[in-house]
Amino acid sequence: MPIYTYRCENCGVQFDRRQKFSDDPLTTCPECGTDTLRKVYLPVGIVFKGSGFYSTDHRSPSGVETPRHQDESEKKKDTKTDSAPTDSD
Repeated sequence: MPIYTYRCENCGVQFDRRQKFSDDPLTTCPECGTDTLRKVYLPVGIVFKGSGFYSTDHRSPSGVETPRHQDESEKKKDTKTDSAPTDSD
């Protein structure tokens, strides 16, 4: 649940309250009892450092796929046919 900061425009008291998104905002000041209580919108405490994140940061160029190469031994295994079993009696 988010924490909201409220300030009374009449007496100046400021406090934080944990509320659900679905809860109605508070309007009555707990100190002076007037209906002058307002939400205070503060800047978010997030700091971005570096060049940022973009949709192209870790994506290969569109339409170009890197081919998967088989080494020579794998190619030989793929082309080899099963030989007839030999009798070793």
